[in-house]
Amino acid sequence: MKQNLGKLDRIFRFVLGVWWLSPLAPQFTAVWLNWVIFIVGWIALIESMLGWCGLHSIFHINNKNQ
Repeated sequence: MKQNLGKLDRIFRFVLGVWWLSPLAPQFTAVWLNWVIFIVGWIALIESMLGWCGLHSIFHINNKNQ
């Protein structure tokens, strides 16, 4: 797995993941939507730690140098 996320992208994903996993995350009346936010928050947090994004790999996007 080759890193394909730049520093700013990793910081943004980390902040988004922490926010969406905290009690300050948006809460909706639809339970399934709250689960989507929870899962996306974990994905963003993991991607920020690894520096790799699966969608970036699929679409051949490399922000590593930005």
